[in-house]
Amino acid sequence: MPGTPLRIIVGLGNPGPEHRLTRHNAGFWFVDALAARLGARYRSHTHFHGEISRVTFAGEDLTLLKPMTYMNRSGLAIRALTDYLKVETAQVMVVHDELDLPVGEARLKFGGGAGGHNGLRDTITHIGPDFWRLRLGIGHPGDKSQVLDYVLRRAPEAEQNEILEAVARSLDALEVFLTQGAEKAMNGLHGKR
Repeated sequence: MPGTPLRIIVGLGNPGPEHRLTRHNAGFWFVDALAARLGARYRSHTHFHGEISRVTFAGEDLTLLKPMTYMNRSGLAIRALTDYLKVETAQVMVVHDELDLPVGEARLKFGGGAGGHNGLRDTITHIGPDFWRLRLGIGHPGDKSQVLDYVLRRAPEAEQNEILEAVARSLDALEVFLTQGAEKAMNGLHGKR
């Protein structure tokens, strides 16, 4: 069974050491974990407004991107890279934190709206909605007025460990995605916890 083609994987997050361990940086955690698994390093590229790493994973040549534009302007970096590499939007995966999923869950989906996520909103503004999303559950504080503070804080250790476990499962799902296709990857990822 053929895999699903990807060329770019974007992890959403905010730059700077003060943001490194916050829930909002779960997308960075994923691409950092993939780069670490492959022994790859990032290089800063001002033209792409971010840090880039080129890797080969599951037989596919991929470009990993961490936008350094802050979350609300992530689409600027993604658009610059997709234009430069002449990549179709459907060959892009954006990895991000997801308030609407319980802590430690992960879901793959194609297309859709922003769901209140400013990084996704800006991405959709720049490249349209037809890209893959890997949603890493961070849970919800229960009150909409607390969301900003919640996502910009570090999770308690037990929750952070659950998110990192979801990242590890998602890396395995990515390999299935690239080698056996999206449906099989989704079935495997969505059935685990």
